[in-house]
Amino acid sequence: MTPPKQDKTRRKPGKGDRRNAPSSKPARSQAPRRRDEAREPAERKSRQPEPQWVAMKPGERPAERIPHILESVSADGFHLIDSGHGLKLEQYGDYRIVRPEAQALWPPLLEQKVWANADAVFTGDTDEEGMGRWMFPKAALGETWPLRIMDIDFLGRFTAFRHVGVFPEQLAHWQWMRDVLEARRGGDRPKVLNLFGYTGVASLVAAAAGAEVTHVDASKKAIGWARENQALSGLNDRPIRWICDDAMKFIEREERRGNHYDIILTDPPKFGRGPNGEVWQLFEHLPRMLDLCRAILKPDALGLVLTAYSIRASFYSVHELMMETMRGFGGVVESGELVIREGGLSGTEPGRALSTSLYARWLPQ
Repeated sequence: MTPPKQDKTRRKPGKGDRRNAPSSKPARSQAPRRRDEAREPAERKSRQPEPQWVAMKPGERPAERIPHILESVSADGFHLIDSGHGLKLEQYGDYRIVRPEAQALWPPLLEQKVWANADAVFTGDTDEEGMGRWMFPKAALGETWPLRIMDIDFLGRFTAFRHVGVFPEQLAHWQWMRDVLEARRGGDRPKVLNLFGYTGVASLVAAAAGAEVTHVDASKKAIGWARENQALSGLNDRPIRWICDDAMKFIEREERRGNHYDIILTDPPKFGRGPNGEVWQLFEHLPRMLDLCRAILKPDALGLVLTAYSIRASFYSVHELMMETMRGFGGVVESGELVIREGGLSGTEPGRALSTSLYARWLPQ
């Protein structure tokens, strides 16, 4: 059996798409873009700034643990039900959702009728950075709906870029961060910097665990969404700075100011733009960004986490970069892939592992 066929026809967003979409707002929602915000014409590359040179650090390289696979199965309102034929079937709260997933090369385990019972299906442009539209086979759904992961309440939202406001493969990082922060309770609040923070779920996990959080994202809409999530979680009294800024410019200023952090999370896209048109290209600017992150880590820092999506690279590339970045800092670098394991309809039936991204994580020991 196979899941529902995808509509691979590419269309520009506009009135022509309405004839196949339900008469509800979700299909037209223009929520914050994520990961690769848009394709850029080749001629624009010449206007991008040259990457800054990063010198090799003195001292020994950290210890290493590779390949190190971080796996998420399910958490509260989320689990991966099934995958295959370039698609994945997920449970987000009360909704079952079908989205494209190029890594799912195998056939689905569940029958077609299970897939056909989905509440929402993303169709159209199936590239990670491409725009598409949502179809609602059973009934029109509201633009947002409540979700809960790791005791954090937040809003799911159907966006034109297939995302729904949370990246559950990051659960492995968030659980590690929460454990580390809760173990440090009792003294000064640990400081956490969340770069490319999107809708703020990681920032709220950190704040709930006792951290003072600085959340940086270039999208005003994403910052607004994150503030909604803060209120929904009942964390308005927690010390969180919501900053709409270009990530590189922000950490350059933090270095000049002499500000330092215990934990830095960075989840950059392959391509992006800052609020004033600043250009971000992962392969060109990542070394400099990590160099700045090292500069603003405290000497007794708790961790530096990098996640990389949608790039044609081995985890060894981000691993070796992190190893050189943290040369002379001690500790250990563990790198590999973030994977989500299928849980079946119940969420408790361990199935196949679906790889979602590369990561490298520096730890003090």
